[in-house]
Amino acid sequence: MYKKVKRMTASMRIYHWANAIAIVVAVVTGLYIADPYYQAKIAEPAAFKYIMAYNRMLHFISAIILDVLFIVIAYLYFFSRFEKPYKKLIPNYKNIKEFIEVFLNLLTLNRRKKFDTTYSDSFNVVWFTILHLLLLLMLFTGFQMYVAGLAHGTSSIGAWWPWLLHVATDWTLYVFGGLHGVRIVHHLIMWIIIAWVIFHIYYQVWRTIFWREGDMAIVFGGYKFKRVK
Repeated sequence: MYKKVKRMTASMRIYHWANAIAIVVAVVTGLYIADPYYQAKIAEPAAFKYIMAYNRMLHFISAIILDVLFIVIAYLYFFSRFEKPYKKLIPNYKNIKEFIEVFLNLLTLNRRKKFDTTYSDSFNVVWFTILHLLLLLMLFTGFQMYVAGLAHGTSSIGAWWPWLLHVATDWTLYVFGGLHGVRIVHHLIMWIIIAWVIFHIYYQVWRTIFWREGDMAIVFGGYKFKRVK
């Protein structure tokens, strides 16, 4: 017997897909900015004369979207009226046991499930927390590379903007050994995030197949079907 349970609100689904689209756009444009690979083929038409500028603009917009969503999701971690994910990060006996249970299910391709799946399990919450911490580091390293490109530390909106970015991100120069190290870390995190996305998709497909509760439907309709005895 199955019971229909709500797992994501409409706003949560919007945040999810906005995050997904922004990550895709940031990766595609970031790869081009790092190593332009198609400008030679399309640079002749006037419409594509500023292809690098278009890529930089889209990269910056997607980064801003990710940054804003990070703040919103961080708030919801603690103050959401639907569920508060931070509770699953508390290293108590119940959460640790649940985490290990999901991990062992994944490792052994087992169908056993000895915890309530009405809410996010601790494994899923930890996995998403890792993503948002990676995105936060991308924010700092990305803005450091951005402010380094501002001539004489000025911008069209005033000197306060470069000053604020330097205050917020200059620590990355010391931690990662200069601007080149910051650039390497920024690109390395991108590949880690790509790996994260691949595993995330695999994990949700795995849950759908092995636990047979329709987890893949959550990001589309917000509901899943919990198996009850």
